[in-house]
Amino acid sequence: MADARGPRVPDEALGGTPDDPVLVTPALLRAWPLPQPGGSKYTRGVALVVGGARATPGAVMLAGLAALRVGAGRLTLATAASVAPHVAVAIPESAVLGLPEDRLGSVTGVGAREVLEGDLGRSGALLLGPGLDDAEGAARLLVAVVGALPPDVPVLLDSYAATVLPDADDEVRDALAGRLLLTPNTGELARLVQRDGLADEDVAGACLDAAERYGAAVACNETVVHDGSVWRVTDGDAGLGTSGSGDVMAGAVTGLLSREAHPAQALVWGKHVHAAAGNSLAALHGRIGFLAGELPPELPRVLRTLGGD
Repeated sequence: MADARGPRVPDEALGGTPDDPVLVTPALLRAWPLPQPGGSKYTRGVALVVGGARATPGAVMLAGLAALRVGAGRLTLATAASVAPHVAVAIPESAVLGLPEDRLGSVTGVGAREVLEGDLGRSGALLLGPGLDDAEGAARLLVAVVGALPPDVPVLLDSYAATVLPDADDEVRDALAGRLLLTPNTGELARLVQRDGLADEDVAGACLDAAERYGAAVACNETVVHDGSVWRVTDGDAGLGTSGSGDVMAGAVTGLLSREAHPAQALVWGKHVHAAAGNSLAALHGRIGFLAGELPPELPRVLRTLGGD
């Protein structure tokens, strides 16, 4: 399976099914090495994270920190204008853009293309969605970024940005197909495949459905799907079910994409490294005693054990 981004998927990582998925292990990851990072912040990878609101700026902050911790060299965060200066102070390693918002602090998407256009043109990977709290604003943002983003840049949609996809115009969906990644929770996945709900045993099948509908690589819970192959991440525990944890995972995947990882590779590695970071923290704080903000510093340590740094 050749691809323009990252090394080809090794034969031993192909062909899993919902009933017999490929298990993600350290040995598998070492056989599927990440692209080596470049020597400057631009050649290492440029990541853009768009999302947040006045009430939820932490989502883009967590995602951005995770992208940097897995090797992205340059980071831009775009969030609600009223909190953008505070985000810039909190994360001095990033550039920060302020997006127009309504009186409640939700990003409207109006005028977003003009704010984002320069960064969209030089980004190696885009994450859209963490912390957004308004569906109409998310839909406008999606249209704005697709209209300005170069056609070879991968796009990861998370949270609200993923759930507006079923209602997007065909033009938008066609522009994303083949470079799209989705990281929904089970409720968001049900929305993507237009079901009322999903039982745990239905997640892998629904991921396959979403992947085919949208031309995407999809990850939900322990399942990753791309081009008909199914992987299952074997690490992770209840402690990852904490506020902000999903933002860290989405940011880690985005950082790996910015390093030119293959989309399936970015999801498989990102999910495993996120889960293994949780295991490391559980050993220190107990299974449910750690916070999402403690995950990003653990990511490079896990990468080092796998040769991913």
